[in-house]
Amino acid sequence: MVAPTRYTRNMNSKKKNIQQQNILKLVLGLTILMAVNMIGSYFFMRFDLSSEKRYTLSRSTKAMLRNLDDYMTFNVYLEGDFPAGFKRLRNSTREMLDEFRAYSNFVQYEFINPATSEDMNERKAIQEELVREGLNPTQLNVSTTGERRQQIIFPGAVVEYKQKKTPLQLLASQIGQTPETVLNNSIQDLEYNISSAIRRLTATSKPNIAFIQGHSELKPLQIAAAREALSEYYTVELATLEGKLNSLTSRTEIDSLNYSITNSFAAIIIAKPLTFFDEKDKFIIDQYIMRGGKVLWLIDPVFASMDSLQNADQTVGISYDVNLRDQLFRYGVKLNSNLVMDLNSVPIPIVTGTLGNQPQYTFYPWYFFPLLNAGSNHPIVNNINGVMGHFSSTIEMVDVPGIEKTILLSTSQYSRAVNTPVLISLEILKEEPDETLFNSAHLPVAVLLEGEFRSLYNNRIPPEISEDRGIGFLDQSQPTAMIVVADGDMIRNQVHFSQGFPFPLGYDQFTRQQYGNKEFLLNAINYLTDDSGLISVRSREVTLRSLDRVRAQKNKILWQLGNTLVPILIIVVIGIILQAIRKRKYTVRVS
Repeated sequence: MVAPTRYTRNMNSKKKNIQQQNILKLVLGLTILMAVNMIGSYFFMRFDLSSEKRYTLSRSTKAMLRNLDDYMTFNVYLEGDFPAGFKRLRNSTREMLDEFRAYSNFVQYEFINPATSEDMNERKAIQEELVREGLNPTQLNVSTTGERRQQIIFPGAVVEYKQKKTPLQLLASQIGQTPETVLNNSIQDLEYNISSAIRRLTATSKPNIAFIQGHSELKPLQIAAAREALSEYYTVELATLEGKLNSLTSRTEIDSLNYSITNSFAAIIIAKPLTFFDEKDKFIIDQYIMRGGKVLWLIDPVFASMDSLQNADQTVGISYDVNLRDQLFRYGVKLNSNLVMDLNSVPIPIVTGTLGNQPQYTFYPWYFFPLLNAGSNHPIVNNINGVMGHFSSTIEMVDVPGIEKTILLSTSQYSRAVNTPVLISLEILKEEPDETLFNSAHLPVAVLLEGEFRSLYNNRIPPEISEDRGIGFLDQSQPTAMIVVADGDMIRNQVHFSQGFPFPLGYDQFTRQQYGNKEFLLNAINYLTDDSGLISVRSREVTLRSLDRVRAQKNKILWQLGNTLVPILIIVVIGIILQAIRKRKYTVRVS
């Protein structure tokens, strides 16, 4: 029997040490893994590695999800054989709902294909039910095996919570945008739209807002659609000032010498007044603002109406003042006495002949109805559809210290402003426009003002008023905000000619197009009154990373070889390196 040599004993000792080290590493790894799992059970954390932080929910959304006390079900009708773009919207919706579910166990969802039935009548009944639920259908042209067919889909969801339901539109509607951009904007707004649906269903109390009346503002039928849209989020009232100090505020007597004066409304809307504001009513609005009140001003600096063109081919737009210009000037804007003309405008029907007893219409762009677009990337106007204007005017900024100004809506790059008096004639539709005259770009029509405003009546009222504790005069406001729109008809809905019912806000019964007026109104009031920060979610942007098809086709062979050979070469190189390291580590040199 040969005795083990020193070399053999050393080798056995090294193997034993290696085995002990491996066991120790295994035990240590399992211990660390168990410790991480135990710590993770007490702490919740998620990592968003996307450059746009598209999966990071806002604080307001997280807080809303944590307050759910019952199951909320999302029935999403985005299941089926769709083109790639809609599959991306479907997958993004599922990912966003998964993110919502990570913060609340009460969130449930189901993706449903409403076209699974082979019975055409049954499919039609399902589609009609979805329309009654409030979902808008979309018609797709799908190409399969060389054939084109039309497919109706419902890119939306019905959300249920405590026996209440609300529709959720997932596909944005944006005139003039490419399908890729529309889908990308829809994905950007997923968190906001889903959170808005949750907010509608879970709100136990609604802020009070009011339409100011008493100065020949828009009639109730003309703001019926606006009130209906706002009523989902707010308690909407009509408030008449009539010179009463407490028409917008409430007073609580603290003692015999003092009063506590607070605002009764979270925001007020002044929509196209046509009669004079006296100083008492202006003072009431001013002091409402000084106490932090929010105002949406929709003012026409120029009087012009399509009604005047019903019986004549032309009319005249004249400057019109309801005694509010000095007040708005003090707050930071000047309403100009002009009308905007824009080549990018809403078409109107003109009778060009008859067929039998029926008039035949042709649509012409009406330059006095500009299609207004976002003037900035502010959340109020981010990704909304074009807003239909009606005889809009321009707004000029005034240098007021401490007031931040943001342009919300502006004209296109092919526009002009015509000073009053303005001749408004249908004859311009018969001629080709002189494009050299439309050389002004992005004229502001709607502006957001934020900051601490100075009262219009500072140093203008006698001491018996300014020092009266019952009146509680303030010469400077709390931090607040207002939106000024030089277009009084922006929130006026159209009314059916024969039956007299109001159309949805922003819907044009002539072109059957849905414009972004409703979105603008809701976003504007939501921003002015929102203390949860939900509207800020709309400022998020998801970059559209499209494939350069021309370049891809040109270098097709190169990309195919690269995608096939490069991974194999990487694996081979890594294998060679690991083999070399292993060989060097375990090779024993005998001295």
